[in-house]
Amino acid sequence: MRLFIKFMVSLRCKMVVREELRKIGIVAVVMDLGMVEILEEITKAQHDALKVNLAKFGLQLLDDKHSVLIEKIKTAIIEMIHCQGEMPAVNYADYLSEKLGYDYAYLSNIFTEVKGTTILQFIIIQKIEKVKEFILYDELTLAEIADKMHYSSVGQLTREFEKITGLSPSFFKTLKQKRKQNVAKAGYM
Repeated sequence: MRLFIKFMVSLRCKMVVREELRKIGIVAVVMDLGMVEILEEITKAQHDALKVNLAKFGLQLLDDKHSVLIEKIKTAIIEMIHCQGEMPAVNYADYLSEKLGYDYAYLSNIFTEVKGTTILQFIIIQKIEKVKEFILYDELTLAEIADKMHYSSVGQLTREFEKITGLSPSFFKTLKQKRKQNVAKAGYM
């Protein structure tokens, strides 16, 4: 049996879910971002207890089919952009269709209907979050970041970054450096 859990997007979340399952007498066989596979069926009492306990940590046990599918889409996108060593250079629609086993048009319609935004917009937001991370690490040039994130140019990356954040990548980097200097001056470093 598989359980789907909203907001389960980190190692810490996995540890919380594993512990909460253990408390109600269930052992997770497979645990992935947003999904837990267990051997036995979960009782109504266990389901309700798990739902309440996970909510204390900001996690949500999903019940309806569309919510589960939306969470699978989001998890696949987050894995694609944030968790893999190198972002795949494939078409997003093909990637999601293959990974989830559904036609992209179906996935897109359900996602837009439930979330009120498109899959592409969600992907762009996730990519910009990853770009911010790269900028904060300060190990790559903007051209290297653009290449790594499969932007056609630094200009395209900059336009998307500004559209989402309201800031240019260079200004964002400057803010980070000023913050670091202020923390150092305050004696925290």
